[in-house]
Amino acid sequence: MRYIFCADPLTPAAPDPAFAAEVAAVERAGGSYDLIHFERLVDDHSPLAATRRVRAADPPELAIYRGWMLRPEQYAQLYAALQNKGLRLINSPAAYRHCHYLPDSYPIIAEVTPRSVWLPYDASVTIDQVMALLAPFGDRPVILKDYVKSRKHEWHEACYIPSASDRRAVERVVRRFVGLQGTDLNEGLVFREYRSFEPIGSHRQSGMPLTLEFRCFVLDGSVLATSAYWEEGADSAITPPAALFAPLLAQVQSRFFTLDIARQMDGTWLVVELGDAQVAGLPEPLDPTLFYARLVERLGGGD
Repeated sequence: MRYIFCADPLTPAAPDPAFAAEVAAVERAGGSYDLIHFERLVDDHSPLAATRRVRAADPPELAIYRGWMLRPEQYAQLYAALQNKGLRLINSPAAYRHCHYLPDSYPIIAEVTPRSVWLPYDASVTIDQVMALLAPFGDRPVILKDYVKSRKHEWHEACYIPSASDRRAVERVVRRFVGLQGTDLNEGLVFREYRSFEPIGSHRQSGMPLTLEFRCFVLDGSVLATSAYWEEGADSAITPPAALFAPLLAQVQSRFFTLDIARQMDGTWLVVELGDAQVAGLPEPLDPTLFYARLVERLGGGD
């Protein structure tokens, strides 16, 4: 079993500082890891150069990537490059896309997540097309994201739309969102019905509203670890009912993924979204040592 982290771009023999705590946790758990050069993969389009420092495995080993988000085509390149070294990432390229792009996983969570609509985006998309897409929401508020990410920290200017029928507001938020995302925009625009989740305060830097949300890491259909998503919710005595979503977990076409859930004001729970667990951040309240101890226990350490 091998864990694959991103290297520090300036010191390729050392882990990226953003993942240093996770690397240390793997070492404490007795796991084995290697480093890839993320920039060689995404900027230079060279998966061979990106994986140059990765040790070949003989016999073949299972591997988990823990690093920055990749577009599905980039993940497929990494998957193939590692496979050539005898390492098979836990999620196939199809499984990665299935959880990484909301439209791909939406049919599985549609009954337990805010209503969502989407359209692929390029410069030819018009505001008339967007307004037609939003018609089913009437005057209700919606939030905007792409197939992967939102601009939630620019809540009022590039995420939240108070009324889906307000053409001027929709155009303003869409234009700002597209401008901020730039070349990082993933595939298209997703509009989601805004739901009133239980508030826990405001983000101390951006001021965006925070809600009672939890992230569950799921391995082979069962929850490996659960944590409050926001540090502000870490002291909550509420235990998220992960078992409520057990039938759903069995339908997700991935071995290792995240399930984000949030509590509504009436006490009921909804799924916020799924994600590929290899590129999902560990929430601040989740201890990396505990997380990797459980992973190593379930999957093995390595060398």
